Amino acid sequence: MAALNPTFPEHLTEDKDRIIQMAWEDRTPFEAIEFQFGLKEKEVIVFMRAHSLPSSFRMWRKRMTSRKTKHAALRASGMDRFKCSLQKSTGNKISKR
Repeated sequence: MAALNPTFPEHLTEDKDRIIQMAWEDRTPFEAIEFQFGLKEKEVIVFMRAHSLPSSFRMWRKRMTSRKTKHAALRASGMDRFKCSLQKSTGNKISKR
């Protein structure tokens, strides 16, 4: 986990907006962020703290605390994937129809 003044690899700062968007999404589990970007839940928290305003970080933490959909193990049995069926297997972009 990163220190108080974290420095993240360049590829993570390039994908900063996508990581933040996924972290805010209710139905995107932390495991999906780890799968795609290699950040565990605690590292996502550090990342969000480093890249958010203090008030936004506090709001996010309050919202994510004990939210069942953010943890794959706590999800309902019918929610077994974290990727849209239209999403390409190699990236984030929705494929053209």
